[in-house]
Amino acid sequence: MSRPLCEVHTLGTVPYQTVWDLQTRLADEVARGERPPTLLLLEHPHTYTFGRRGHAENLLWDEAERARRGVEVHWVDRGGDVTYHGPGQLVGYPIIPLMPLTPSPSPAGRGESDSPVGGRSVRVVDYVRKLEKALIKTLAELGIATGQIEGRTGVWVQPDVASRCPHCPPASKKVPSKIAAIGVKVDARGVTRHGFALNVNTDMEYWAGIVGCGLKDAPVINLADLFWEPPEMETVREKLARAFGEVFEFEMRWGSAHLL
Repeated sequence: MSRPLCEVHTLGTVPYQTVWDLQTRLADEVARGERPPTLLLLEHPHTYTFGRRGHAENLLWDEAERARRGVEVHWVDRGGDVTYHGPGQLVGYPIIPLMPLTPSPSPAGRGESDSPVGGRSVRVVDYVRKLEKALIKTLAELGIATGQIEGRTGVWVQPDVASRCPHCPPASKKVPSKIAAIGVKVDARGVTRHGFALNVNTDMEYWAGIVGCGLKDAPVINLADLFWEPPEMETVREKLARAFGEVFEFEMRWGSAHLL
């Protein structure tokens, strides 16, 4: 039996609000059966986003500093606290239908929630774990060992890996560092929005403007820190799309339609 189709669209660098609006339109089309499951891969200009568990005190730069650096701020409807998006970061927004969900409590501090739509119970936390697995497989293909941490969302680089890398910050050689953040929403029809952000070759200085994910003890690391020559974004996109298809059991097809 053939796998269901998932279309992949590369959008380039797009303002956050533009893609947030696009996700709403595509989710409606997927829910009505007018569009196959879709994966958007893109970059954003400098942006801080707060999820449903966001705390304003985790925004450290004042309005003047943000204006000087060209940083937008958005409060959105995904799970989790605050994160950063910017050039050199691969952002992925899966717009895919999950099986019907029923409410179940999410672990404290994980920034996830479940949506009640009736039928069989599929927890959003399981969807998030699959996203982590797809990112871990992608990074393994690039030669970097990463993993999950119990009680925390995202993909992490352990200190023993960072201790051998050429450009890693000192803090990453002492405690696990986050290389990919995840924050999702599943709407009442069981269709996903928002997704993940993988630091590829990002200006890490912008992370100083927030307490990322509300975690003061979790440094953030960049894929470029781990290589003398960082991989091209196109290479990372291709490996990510392949890993996503393997984990979610989709046949991935690169879309040609102009979405914006």
